[in-house]
Amino acid sequence: MKKKMQIAFAGLGNRGKDAYLPAFMGLEDYDIEIAAIADIDSAKVQNVAEKYHLSADKCFDSAEALLEQPCLADAICIATMDKQHTKHILPALEKGYHVLLEKPISPVAEECREINRAAKQYGKKVVVCHVLRYTPFYKKLKEIISTGTIGDVVTMMGIENVGYYHQAHSFVRGNWANSDQTSPMILQKCCHDMDLYLWLANKSCKTVSSFGGIYFFDAAHKPDGATDRCMDGCKAKESCPFDAEKIYLHHYKIGVRNGYVGWPNEVLALHPTVESVTEAIKTGPYGKCVFACDNNVVDHQVVNLEMTDGSTMSFTMTGFTEHNSRYSKIMGTKGEIIADLNRKLITVNLFGQQPVVYDISKETENVSGHAGGDVGLVKEFVKYIVDDELSGGLTSLDASIESHYIALAAEKSRLNGGMPIQIDAMK
Repeated sequence: MKKKMQIAFAGLGNRGKDAYLPAFMGLEDYDIEIAAIADIDSAKVQNVAEKYHLSADKCFDSAEALLEQPCLADAICIATMDKQHTKHILPALEKGYHVLLEKPISPVAEECREINRAAKQYGKKVVVCHVLRYTPFYKKLKEIISTGTIGDVVTMMGIENVGYYHQAHSFVRGNWANSDQTSPMILQKCCHDMDLYLWLANKSCKTVSSFGGIYFFDAAHKPDGATDRCMDGCKAKESCPFDAEKIYLHHYKIGVRNGYVGWPNEVLALHPTVESVTEAIKTGPYGKCVFACDNNVVDHQVVNLEMTDGSTMSFTMTGFTEHNSRYSKIMGTKGEIIADLNRKLITVNLFGQQPVVYDISKETENVSGHAGGDVGLVKEFVKYIVDDELSGGLTSLDASIESHYIALAAEKSRLNGGMPIQIDAMK
């Protein structure tokens, strides 16, 4: 008989509704029951309720309303907006829920610490959705590094290729465009990377410095003849790669006219069609000119990290790439590793030897959803809650907070002209 677990969902946005909920319900080794759902968007609540045959008493119009009830499940997935996390997770822990928490934990360091204290006080398990740890690609990379194949890791280089369309969608037009309302870009997008590289190399960070800003997505770069909305007769439309119609309707990979109805189109419309996406472009935020938005997060940033053992790392985040992926080079005393997530290739070059190439696409079937990380995370979380089985990759809340300290230190450094920031000062 399959072991049973009850899960509640607070927040039915793209991560809650379209990523984690299907991952939970797709598990074959466990009997997963949806105990409750909550979102301020009634259409999303109704959609999920109909799809999974949930009765009205399991549906709530806000996370707050759900959390006013007695504990309804073994665990809750909190996927509300960044600045709402603290006011949702603290009552959840007090009620008795274990928690799967969408990153970032909070954009405020003290709130991260408060959540950690509460988890320990109530004896509850909290796992932050640093999904890259759970991908077949990075699990393999961790294995190679941990066995000492390239010796001691001395230097790391990483790049977050945000992708021009992802930058425009999420960080210029979308939910994370303005850090006053959400989080700094380096925290929201790249706490993944800060967590990942420290885990891969088994390192801790001592000092951070950073530079970056908005280079392109501002009013100064608005072309002649451009309108505030892409479909309002923009005369620069033909030559603009950020045109909303080009991205959401016609893009060869993600355009709804090409039959693609997943992210990002599922953010624009509950049921993406050419008609519904077109209407969203005409009337909603995703049809705004990228040079006429209220964005203030960076479109490029570099971060330098000095580790406690004297090794170093350089990291780049940029919105000016064709693909949305990651690339890294890890250099040790015996050799180097080149890890290309876009191509799913890990190349190991031991000094003076022929390279060894691992094609991860041939080693696993599931490389969707953050390269398989969404499903991998959910599987490990359920094992942790139901079987009390803690895998080697499952991140602790303490480890997740360290990545936040680094990201927040990087933002502080960036805002102060690249001034070096000691991580101990952030704690």
